[in-house]
Amino acid sequence: MATIRPSGERGDGVEVVLTDISPYGSRTLVVERDETSSVAYLCGPGGMVHGAVWLANHGAAPEAIDRRRLTSELPPAAPRANTRHPDGRPPLGTLRPLWFEEGDGVALYENDELLAVIPGWADMGRGMPGYSRDAVGESPFAWSLEEAHEGLAPRLAKARAYWDWRGGDGAWASFQQFIMGHLDRAAGTAGRFWDAGGDRLPTVGITERPPEGEREHTILSTVGMSCQRMPTVEQYIDRPDAYARVELAVATPGDARDAARLFLWLGQYPWHSVTWLGHGHTAKWYHRPETFPLGSAYSGVIMLTGLPGLPDLSGFTFGGDAVQWLWLVPITAGELRLVAENGYRTLLPRLSADRLTRPG
Repeated sequence: MATIRPSGERGDGVEVVLTDISPYGSRTLVVERDETSSVAYLCGPGGMVHGAVWLANHGAAPEAIDRRRLTSELPPAAPRANTRHPDGRPPLGTLRPLWFEEGDGVALYENDELLAVIPGWADMGRGMPGYSRDAVGESPFAWSLEEAHEGLAPRLAKARAYWDWRGGDGAWASFQQFIMGHLDRAAGTAGRFWDAGGDRLPTVGITERPPEGEREHTILSTVGMSCQRMPTVEQYIDRPDAYARVELAVATPGDARDAARLFLWLGQYPWHSVTWLGHGHTAKWYHRPETFPLGSAYSGVIMLTGLPGLPDLSGFTFGGDAVQWLWLVPITAGELRLVAENGYRTLLPRLSADRLTRPG
């Protein structure tokens, strides 16, 4: 997964020794050094820093924080009490990143030894910089990796196993076969299949289940969102394993190709925007009202795990996690405001499957 580019000078003696973009393109890891120290940054679009961790001092550590370096935007130097090498250590060796499955955090290895971890919840503004092998205790620049290793090790092992599997021959085909089989049983016979991901990860498809039997509407579902966990869930949910994998579904009596545009909008959204989708979440349509796929009377959708009259799509698991199907139910501009002001539960009595399955 690593992309190590030639070293470059920033113009103030700071050298960029590694730049690597997450598999989803939402985060960039940048490692910089000068003669004094090395630091890693986890950046978003436009270079906004979401996390940063000190990696090493290359000379004698200062007794206290060197604020001159901070105001000069130079890599920080850890104080003597917060480094395992108070007299400094040589420049870093060969660096290799390992991205979390969610793409919002990254581990950095030096010569195949874990050097640092910047998790998705790192936040310099809240005093959560990330974890470094050479750090002692907690400082504004790094927390001890040794003290956190027991909790981080399973996460990193899962990340390595995931990317090894994802890069293997037939990984996507096998996943697609399993989830399509589940939908065959839960939602009826498959019809057309469209690509919704383009050339970017995550890979997402759309499967159509045309009307059959007494069902007069078409059911559409994404295929592939649950192949990777969504970012940031653990920052909001106590049991992220039960909520981190989702697929989206919609029912329509109209042209399935129109409704499928909802998945082009939201299918890759969690990974590209570093967020998550869950029961009760809403999304406002990004374009002109008359272009909304389910009718110009509506301005967005609410996502619900189920409504009476819609099939139960639960029962599929991947990576040891249950997969939730979120039904996209169209709502008006007024209903979007109602949810924003009072919470999604205030809207539930107004909703039924008829809003999706009946024409007009």
